[in-house]
Amino acid sequence: MQNRIQEIKSFIAHEDYSLAVRRMLDICLDVDNSELLQQAIAWSKTYHQHQKKNNETAVGVDFHNDANKLLSALAVYGNSNTSVPKTLIKVNAISKTYNKGNFSLKPISTAIQTTNVIGIVGENGNGKTTFLRCLAGQLSIDSGNINYALLSNPDYYTIKHSIAFIPQRIPKWYGLLKDNLHFSASLSGITGSQNELMVDYMLERLNLSDYAHLNWNQISSGYRTRFEIARILLQKPSLLILDEPLANLDINAQQTILTDLRYIAKSAYHPMGIILSSQQLHEVEKVADTVLFIKQGNCLFKTGEETNVAKTFAIEIETTATREELIKVLGENEVQIQFNGGNYTVTSANLSANDIISKLVANNISLSYFRDITNSTKRYF
Repeated sequence: MQNRIQEIKSFIAHEDYSLAVRRMLDICLDVDNSELLQQAIAWSKTYHQHQKKNNETAVGVDFHNDANKLLSALAVYGNSNTSVPKTLIKVNAISKTYNKGNFSLKPISTAIQTTNVIGIVGENGNGKTTFLRCLAGQLSIDSGNINYALLSNPDYYTIKHSIAFIPQRIPKWYGLLKDNLHFSASLSGITGSQNELMVDYMLERLNLSDYAHLNWNQISSGYRTRFEIARILLQKPSLLILDEPLANLDINAQQTILTDLRYIAKSAYHPMGIILSSQQLHEVEKVADTVLFIKQGNCLFKTGEETNVAKTFAIEIETTATREELIKVLGENEVQIQFNGGNYTVTSANLSANDIISKLVANNISLSYFRDITNSTKRYF
């Protein structure tokens, strides 16, 4: 708990207020104290109201005082509000072939635990959605097996109740956003004042309060995605599966949602496993505990497998220097250089990413972009 409190203090000290507010909401939910959660929601609303009025002025003394009161109240809690990972699913060499067409998902194995985020990356049409739908029980598998460890009777109904699947194209809902959230919470047995509290929490947690009294046609596709995540989270699934959740979000919202999903997975209030597919591999790699790369139905990469350990170093760079200038600085026998029309990919058996950068900087090679992709799935694209 003390580490989490210090984390929030650091966010506030460096004016990362949005992140501080979201983490405060998380902690107050985890300690299961309704009064503290109500105070955190009120504090969050104050912040969002300030953002709407004037984004450039300081948040004010009251904001800091209220934060300190909340943190002081949280300090009495020990480390009991932590979650221990539990195995949700064991996937053993599952495969799927469609009767029409030539596509086939080759055998894939993995394991999914609560508190974990798994990223499924790859280009469109290569099997990501097929794999996710198999896990969600929406598609039958041709071979292998899926062990739903926490389900004593894993029929279609219990799988659907325990595993939530959010498709890329979200089905249209009717009525007001807030009414739908209240209904979703009631489906999981949350009623009365607790229903009101949890809906208010979710609206603030995903920054939906300003849209609570709107309908489907009045919000953008990005906010429809946020709403659907909020609606599903209120039902407290054991496993949340999201197919291309970043597709309808802007760059800032993508990183916010990914960070939020990681925190939500590790919630002590309701820890869960999260699987998401995306083409935004760098963003996914930042938050995922495990990454699977699927190409033409084959899982070519899985985090932690010894066969996937990189044998060479690799970096991406963007520079005005020519290939010849780079080779001259780095050594013709030391590196291999590929150019994709925008960035250079430099690989070497001997020179690490730091070595390569040091040589380029020492020789006044100007760089506008640099990324170490030695252990990234980018190498497989």
